[in-house]
Amino acid sequence: MEGKYVAGKIVESDFEWQAVPQERRRGFWQMFVLMVGFTFFSASMLAGGTLGQGLSFSRFIITVLVGNFILGVYTGALAYIAAKTGLSTHLLTRFAFGEKGSYLPSLLLSVTQIGWFGVGLMMLAVPVQKVTGVDLWLLLLLGGVLMTATAYLGVKALTMLSFIAVPAIAVLGTISSSIAVNDMGGPAQLFAYQPTEGIGIAAALSVCIGSFISGGTLTPDFARYGSSKKVAVSTTVIAFFLGNSLMFLFGAVGAISTGFAEISEVMFTQGLIWPAIFALGLNIWTTNDSALYASGLGLSNVTKFSKKKLVLVNGLVGTLLAYWLYTNFVSWLDFLNLTLPPIGAIVLVDYFIIKKGTYAPFKQASFKAVRANALMAWLIGLAGALFVPGIQPLNALIFAALSYICLEKIVNRKGEQF
Repeated sequence: MEGKYVAGKIVESDFEWQAVPQERRRGFWQMFVLMVGFTFFSASMLAGGTLGQGLSFSRFIITVLVGNFILGVYTGALAYIAAKTGLSTHLLTRFAFGEKGSYLPSLLLSVTQIGWFGVGLMMLAVPVQKVTGVDLWLLLLLGGVLMTATAYLGVKALTMLSFIAVPAIAVLGTISSSIAVNDMGGPAQLFAYQPTEGIGIAAALSVCIGSFISGGTLTPDFARYGSSKKVAVSTTVIAFFLGNSLMFLFGAVGAISTGFAEISEVMFTQGLIWPAIFALGLNIWTTNDSALYASGLGLSNVTKFSKKKLVLVNGLVGTLLAYWLYTNFVSWLDFLNLTLPPIGAIVLVDYFIIKKGTYAPFKQASFKAVRANALMAWLIGLAGALFVPGIQPLNALIFAALSYICLEKIVNRKGEQF
């Protein structure tokens, strides 16, 4: 998609089939709120609540900082590539997987994001229905239409929404956490908390990293708009290391205080019913918009239809299937989350190690239809996550990266040009 031109300038384009030009890049603060809005994810608060109930608070802090440090390094490296090339995740995968081979990661990423859109929509509609008594399907339809509309408008709308959502969520989360700490008797009681049933460190790190590594793999879809590599990397690392850690903290403190891992239940218990609805609504809205946006880019790579049209289709599918997705798809989403880290690992290795930090300009690049090495490395990464003891998402990254390096050296592809 080349966009629409007025007076020689691009005025409308989602750049689903080309690099984002420099004149459409964004500065630090716009990228900062966009990336933090992306990571302000209700599932991270739920994961934080789960960890908070299973770890002492000191161990919780260490686990979250380590887990989100790993996420920050992973997503920061992807952001660097995106800012340098201007390419989305799906276009970047063509270099390692081949043009048609890239359809596999695009489909996996897109299906996962549509699934999370439906689940997120239901996570919002259920508590709102409990409070207001409004018909659940009406709430799903209204939420689906509003979220799809802003995702349809693209990155500009996502950024504007994040400017509202990020401070609102941060303030309300801080208020809720302060009430929770006060109800426990102060910070000393929080640090004195001991779980009745503990969680092992490997399992805890798997929860922390796995809660957002699927979204993290899609970092280039947004970081490609950074005005420089420094802007893209810094805003991404802050978002995934500090922003995501804040979500975990809100969830953990509330869960320790009230016994509920769901942030909406925590705030309902604290008497913050309408603030809870407002915070949860903004939280899920920003994440769901990002999910729809990314799924539209992914399916655009496969179908060659425009991202805007596919966002409408994906929003409709996610809305109509929201109830089914929420009740039947969560375990399947957990599996899909394990299929995504190998994709990011292969992109990183292909760019930084195999291609020595240089890709040809996308318009000048030629791609094989399918590159078997990447597909095999992806399968090995998935197998490492499923069958090797340890931290599943980290296993997926390591096994995919090492196997891709080995396979590339075995077949000696030094003469291949991109």
